[in-house]
Amino acid sequence: MSAQNSQGIQTLLNAEQEAQKIVQKARAYRVQRVKDARAEAQKEIEEYRQKKEEEFKKFEAEHSGINAQAEKDAEKEIEGKLKEIDEAGKKNRAQVIEDLIKAVTTVDPKPHINSKHK
Repeated sequence: MSAQNSQGIQTLLNAEQEAQKIVQKARAYRVQRVKDARAEAQKEIEEYRQKKEEEFKKFEAEHSGINAQAEKDAEKEIEGKLKEIDEAGKKNRAQVIEDLIKAVTTVDPKPHINSKHK
């Protein structure tokens, strides 16, 4: 009977070794699949990033022209306003100088409204 037990034990050991090989192959396969999935995900992420960067550059190029035109329009408007102010200053310069001289030279002493005059 010991030969049968020995043969049975050997069969069990062989089956266990086969099972370990199968488990080891399954683990290696799973590890490889995880690596492949990560590589594929990284590739997709990079493609998506490049796509979005291209979209952003296109958007930026389209709208930078609008901004440049808006800046030019604003500059023209500012120049127009400055000319109006300059012309108004030249037109009223004599009157302003006269009013300033009059205000400085004309003395009209009055007590301050908060002073207590007795």
